Amino acid sequence: MNYALYLGRRLALGSGGRKASPGVRVATAAIALSVAVMIASIAIVLGFKREITDKVLGFTSHIVMTVSPDEGDYIITLTPTLKKILDSQECIKDYSLQISIPTILKTPDDFKGVFLKTLEDKATRDFLKSNLISGSIPDYSQDSARLDVVLSRMAADQMGLNQGDKVDCYFINDDVMVRRLKIAGIYDSHFDAYDDLMVYGSRSLSETFSGLKSNQGSSIIITTTDFNNLDEETASIQHALNDAISEGLIYKKYSLENAHVQGASYFHWLSMLDTNVIVVLTLMMIVGCVTLISGMLTIILDKKRFIGLIKSLGASNGKVRQIFIFLALRVAVVGMAIGNLLIIAMLLLQDRLHFFKLDASSYYIDFVPVQLDWTAFGLLNLGVIAVIYLTLIFPSRIISKISPSETMRGE
Repeated sequence: MNYALYLGRRLALGSGGRKASPGVRVATAAIALSVAVMIASIAIVLGFKREITDKVLGFTSHIVMTVSPDEGDYIITLTPTLKKILDSQECIKDYSLQISIPTILKTPDDFKGVFLKTLEDKATRDFLKSNLISGSIPDYSQDSARLDVVLSRMAADQMGLNQGDKVDCYFINDDVMVRRLKIAGIYDSHFDAYDDLMVYGSRSLSETFSGLKSNQGSSIIITTTDFNNLDEETASIQHALNDAISEGLIYKKYSLENAHVQGASYFHWLSMLDTNVIVVLTLMMIVGCVTLISGMLTIILDKKRFIGLIKSLGASNGKVRQIFIFLALRVAVVGMAIGNLLIIAMLLLQDRLHFFKLDASSYYIDFVPVQLDWTAFGLLNLGVIAVIYLTLIFPSRIISKISPSETMRGE
């Protein structure tokens, strides 16, 4: 009995120096390919989610707070009371006033309506810097940069402007005000719906056009502590503002709109990608398991006489099945290791070099984004091993039908 198990273990460990059979090589390659595709699918979807979310938040914020439309007044004044209410919310990480006003850009040959937004908070500056294609982000601490703006590539192309050019900006209210602005930088986020309308300038320029004071704005942009709980935190802040109104602490109704609402079309598109990944994972798991089962059956048939031999020496059907399941798992682990090494190396290169390109007009990004989540990859590999093990139990039962007497007679 012990000698039979010893022979079985030697078989499972691949002793003897013989090359693997074609069935084993095919099974190894199939597992490697399946695992590589599954890891790539997860990394790409996570990359898309990160990039699209960053772009939506770059143009808006986690939460945008505005005066309720039925108030008839769009101006938010950050009073000490309102500031105290916002400071008391544990879910708020940061907030700042923002001015967004409609203006008209005009050249001798063309004009375009845009929204002039203040470029003050660090998050917006970092976002524009990451999408800058020419020029630089103005330093508004210097008076000389007061009339410098950052324009989108789309708007610049429409009006025939380049970095360093001058353009007249008109604001029409009771009176017409005009300022000649300098294009300090041009950005391209590939979000055409936003790029077509947004121009960023100094707060002093926006205050000049709008007549607002330093503690006033058209909205308050709020960054929360946990984007994953954005809806719950939005409801919590709204509840606090409503309580303040009922208690007579503030006298204006405020509306909150979070990124999930403002970027609803983009997040809906991302949710569709989740469904695609589930389909890919399922199909690749099926392909890997079916191929490995075929490989296992090939091994069993190839070692039919050997099975009869160790069974005649006293090995039970259960022990022999364990040996061949172990051998099939060994093939799976080798394939998984190859798949993991190859695809992770490729993903690391893609993350740094962006050599796989995309059509930005269709995907909002001009390269294939990837994000390496080692926890997700580890759980995927454990799941693959578990599914493969459970799948191999049934085909291994063919071993119990192999008779030692018949195999020895054939010998």
